[in-house]
Amino acid sequence: MNDLFEAPQPAAPLAERLRPKTLDEVIGQQHLLGPGKPLRLAFETRRPHSMILWGPPGVGKTTLARLMAQAFDAEFIALSAVFSGVKDIREAVQAAESELARRGRHTILFVDEVHRFNKAQQDAFLPYVERGLVTFIGATTENPSFEVNSALLSRATVYVLEPLSSAELDALFERAAPQAAPGVAFDAAARERLIGFADGDARRLLNALEIMGTAAGAAGIASIDGAFVETTLAKNLRRFDKAGEVFYDQISALHKSVRGSDPDAALYWMVRMLDGGADPRYLGRRIVRMASEDIGLADPRALGLALDACEAFERLGSPEGELALAEAVLYLACAPKSNAAYTAYNAARAFVAGDTTRPVPMHLRNAPTRLMKELGYGHAYRYAHDEAEAYAAGERYLPDGMAAPGWYQPTDRGLEARIREKLEYLRNLDSAAREKKR
Repeated sequence: MNDLFEAPQPAAPLAERLRPKTLDEVIGQQHLLGPGKPLRLAFETRRPHSMILWGPPGVGKTTLARLMAQAFDAEFIALSAVFSGVKDIREAVQAAESELARRGRHTILFVDEVHRFNKAQQDAFLPYVERGLVTFIGATTENPSFEVNSALLSRATVYVLEPLSSAELDALFERAAPQAAPGVAFDAAARERLIGFADGDARRLLNALEIMGTAAGAAGIASIDGAFVETTLAKNLRRFDKAGEVFYDQISALHKSVRGSDPDAALYWMVRMLDGGADPRYLGRRIVRMASEDIGLADPRALGLALDACEAFERLGSPEGELALAEAVLYLACAPKSNAAYTAYNAARAFVAGDTTRPVPMHLRNAPTRLMKELGYGHAYRYAHDEAEAYAAGERYLPDGMAAPGWYQPTDRGLEARIREKLEYLRNLDSAAREKKR
């Protein structure tokens, strides 16, 4: 007899109810699970090994770990790095030792969000992984190269999981819709919007289907169209981690599109980042950097326009101010390109960092007092404005004994072509003046 006062158990979410029970039910990741592929072979040979599953949310990392425990007849212990500490790791290891002693069963220790553990916590796994007491499976959405310490990384194979394709999400939709919204039909536009909303994330699609089923029941409708999806679901936020690899991949794509003079691609990546929640001020700072690094003196107006765009955004805010950033990105993409200033600056920095502290030549020193003048400060300095063409031909401005390094090499593009001609003309005047002195 049921206890009348027993609290009812909530129904499991659709994502949990539809979690694959066998490897053949898994949708996606065929580069790892297809015939002859590495994870398929691990399942078939029943030889578990420590691994790190790296991929975006909702692509099957937890599911694969659970299926491995089932396939290898192993105990499955799951920890979340968000809520666990070294104490929880020790308790998990003690449970693994107990299971091995009591029933002779191996343990798979699954750590979700392993990148959130610090170095000491990650090191705590090492002795047990090396002893073979546990098979370690870590799941992470961040690049393991940066977030997992090298000792643990060297003992685990990294498998990269990919977002589900539209076709794979469509197959999942076919499987899940009847359970999420029994008796409800979805037209092609609704299906397309839901798959687009999922953005490669199976869990997101299943959660959205559950929301649609509940909304359809509340509205008393038996057919869902695209407009109903749009009004029911929250704004479509693309997958975007403001501090993770996707963030840096997208800003890299934006920068390289500007450098490659592709205005459409540059605009696409900028809008993608804004759509995903990137701070427009951060984009503004990067746009200023692009103007200095990739356009430089080929078009000095680019830097001013980039700074003006940042100021316009500060005055207008979102979304109006984002148009000024878009204008700057388009201008930079179309402007003539030169990294001569960037290259010269880096070369000068490297030289100074490794060089001795050279004294300022006497003729270049400031002489505000009589004593300094008597000591020779500023002696024989030639005031350029008093000479022909306002140029002191043959004068030297580098420290004594330092050869001209030639760091700045203007290109033949944009304004730098004229700068190049001017510098060549001045160097010829220098050569003529030095020749006269001989």
